[in-house]
Order: sequence, then structure tokens, then C-alpha cells
Amino acid sequence: MKTYRIFLGLLVICLSLVGCASSPFPQLPPSQGDAQFSSKYRIGAGDSVEIFVWRYPDVSTTAIVRPDGFLTTPLLEDFPAAERTPTELARDLEKALATYLRDPLVTVIVNGFVGVFEDQIRVVGEAAEPQALLYKDSMTLLDLMIQVGGLTDFADGNKTIIVRMEDGELMQYNVRVDDLIRNGDISANVDMKPGDIMIIPEAWF
Repeated sequence: MKTYRIFLGLLVICLSLVGCASSPFPQLPPSQGDAQFSSKYRIGAGDSVEIFVWRYPDVSTTAIVRPDGFLTTPLLEDFPAAERTPTELARDLEKALATYLRDPLVTVIVNGFVGVFEDQIRVVGEAAEPQALLYKDSMTLLDLMIQVGGLTDFADGNKTIIVRMEDGELMQYNVRVDDLIRNGDISANVDMKPGDIMIIPEAWF
């Protein structure tokens, strides 16, 4: 969460810089098509989870993870779920339910896949559909632009900035979205990372 707050705190500075005549930021290397940055999926607020307790159908249920990261199930109130993998949550539920049930065996199935903030990519500015998306293994800039519907007619795609945390330091990179999706220059395709913020500025006429 600390990393997320740093990103948001510096977002205004980034937006003021992307309108410059030329980008002051370095470019990322072209994608090699084999980057994998994500770890096992972690449950986030807004995820829907199916909780199956073997031999105890009355305790099995579907629950939504609340904004505070907790969920409520039969026998358990305000149970912490966010930041855990489905397997970790299942084992935690087994321990908690053992107080009431004999040898509970729990399986957790996640639906919706909102995920935690640190595993999302945020696209703001002149994208056709600005939004936050869950990072997927080997996701590239091209994959991301398909998800957000491309650029608006007013976008200055080649001055797009990616804000990224690397080794505890906030970095900013220029990416050439126009060259990639309007000119078909595959060398402009780059690898994305969980937690990236992409800022697409409006063109200055």
C-alpha cells in the first residue's frame, strides 16, 4: 500500500511533465515476448470467492471480499482474505473452522479477479477506456492498449509515460504508443510490470 500511495502522490507531477515538447525520459527496451513478473494470484477487495467445505454443505458459501479486505461466512465473521492466495485462504479457513467442525477440508475458488492494487496496471489520460487492469504474465504494451480500446483522437501517443517502481525508486519511461498501434512499429512494444501507471497526454495543437 505504501508503494501505491507514492505512485498516486507523484501522479500530478508526471501529468505536468508529459506535455513538454519532447520527452525527458528514457525509453524502455523492446519486448522479447517472454517476460514474467507476476507471482501467484492474491485475492483483493471486490473479488468473489466460492468457499467449499467438504462434508459441510451448510457452511459452504460464496462471499464478496469487502473494501476492508475481510469477508463473512457461516460461523466466521470479519475474516481476513485480502493479500492471500486462494490456497492460503483455504488453509486459514480450515484452522478457523476447526473450532466448530471436525477435520474441515476447504477449497477456495476465485471469481472476478480484481486482485490487489500492487498487481494492477492503471491507464489514465487519452485512452479510449481509461481503467485499472490486473496484470497478466508476459503482458506487453500492445496487450494493454487492446484492453483499453486504443487511443482517442486527441492523444499524443508517442509522449506516453510509464511510471514504475524499481528497487524502491520511482522511475519514468517514455513509450511510443502511436508508432506501435498506428504505424505498426513492433519495436515500440515493451513489457509491462505489475503496478505500472501509464499516462497518455493530450496532443498540443
